[in-house]
Amino acid sequence: MEHSRRRRATSLEERAQHRAAVEAQIIRGLHAANKTHGFDETHDPKKPITHFFQETHEGLVLFVIFFTQACRWMRCVGCTLPSTSALRHIDFGDIMDQTHSIFTEPDVLARADEIQKVIVSNQGSVLDEETFPTSALIHFVAKCNKHLPNMRVLTLESRPEYVDDIELDILARALEEGKTLTTLEIAVGVEVFDNDIRNLVFGKGLRLKTLDELVERLAKHGFRLKCYFMFKPVADAHMSREQAIQDIHEAIRYLSDLTDRIPGSIISIHLNPTYAARGTPLETAFLERKYTPPHLIDVVRAVRFGEDRGVPIFIGMNDEDLAVEGGSFIRPGDEALLPILNKFNKTQDYTLFKHLPG
Repeated sequence: MEHSRRRRATSLEERAQHRAAVEAQIIRGLHAANKTHGFDETHDPKKPITHFFQETHEGLVLFVIFFTQACRWMRCVGCTLPSTSALRHIDFGDIMDQTHSIFTEPDVLARADEIQKVIVSNQGSVLDEETFPTSALIHFVAKCNKHLPNMRVLTLESRPEYVDDIELDILARALEEGKTLTTLEIAVGVEVFDNDIRNLVFGKGLRLKTLDELVERLAKHGFRLKCYFMFKPVADAHMSREQAIQDIHEAIRYLSDLTDRIPGSIISIHLNPTYAARGTPLETAFLERKYTPPHLIDVVRAVRFGEDRGVPIFIGMNDEDLAVEGGSFIRPGDEALLPILNKFNKTQDYTLFKHLPG
């Protein structure tokens, strides 16, 4: 696994060499996954990629996606999110300006008192200081403390290898200075529960043991874990509709058992139906009719297993405009199902699924 903590550069030349090495690492990962997408080198580095709101059982969520250097792992075959990031290094001052931009947006200021939770993404790992400098992250936390008086949860997306105790302590101290008691949640992309499919087919590079160890560390700090899963993220030959449903059932069972085994652990699931993303092997498989995007009713069949298991589940329903034509999981006829899923996200009310097929 290629990752390293930031090393002090003793000269401008060393800094340039180090940044060139990081870019080369990103390109190697892109090629290793047989992905063909490029990067966004035209985006204004002083503006985030986007921000939006979600209605959840925890209240109003502000979701912020920063524009930074791309994810250094890059090997996940179905992921094209880094195509919206830069290949080049983005300076910490520019990322701070992105924070300023967010907190001057009229919709954010208008709903500031309603926001209960903030999720921070950079299409990779927010805790990787190579792509998201620590000073810029602390600056964002400080702005949340100032502008969001009712923020109760701050969620940071990251691969587990970038989560270190020193940074957790710093973040915990910063969050204690807000107007409302705020807990930290680390969001990790697990994607697939089946170990072989997750690592040998999808290319995630994540062991369940690593996830267990992270839960233990977070529980000691009183922090939470969110696990991102993708519903049917590989070609049909590797995962059928029924296997996709069973994979999520196994994930729910495992995480539910994990919360029972590790005192103080709090775990939730964010389940994203997979779309055929441009510039990935899934695009090729879709065009060759070797990949069928999941059906939303199958997602419901998977989620139903979570009732009474103590693991909240949020269903993602956004293809982020990155799907190839016809490659989304939303099809004609799904219009009646979407409001039900949105309401479930807001209430966790499983009776909403009572009259649905399956």
